[in-house]
Amino acid sequence: QVQLVQSGGGLVQPGGSLRLSCAASGSIFSRYAMGWYRQAPGKQRELVAAITSGGTTNYADSVKGRFTISRDNAKNTVYLQMNSLKPEDTAVYYCCGGSDYGARSGRCDYWGQGTQVTVSS
Repeated sequence: QVQLVQSGGGLVQPGGSLRLSCAASGSIFSRYAMGWYRQAPGKQRELVAAITSGGTTNYADSVKGRFTISRDNAKNTVYLQMNSLKPEDTAVYYCCGGSDYGARSGRCDYWGQGTQVTVSS
């Protein structure tokens, strides 16, 4: 069983930056693809970014050039660096782990607890 524990998030002004972290328990983290999803009030959960076990990344169009997903397999941790934040980035952010397809499609095996990101002046 893998547990994902998220940290980071909070309130930031438009144009600001935040970094989210997602730490995984267990020794097989490096085998999993990881993803970051978000869900705004009244909206469906959507993919923000995903990274395969080999380090290949993909991003939602809305965050390309502003967000960066990365992973540190030695620390069993995946990160989401968010720059140039906009009010429309406000949402609860979730990390997840699973197969390459699962991380891209939301059909993950494991989910973090979620963390609120609010972008507001």
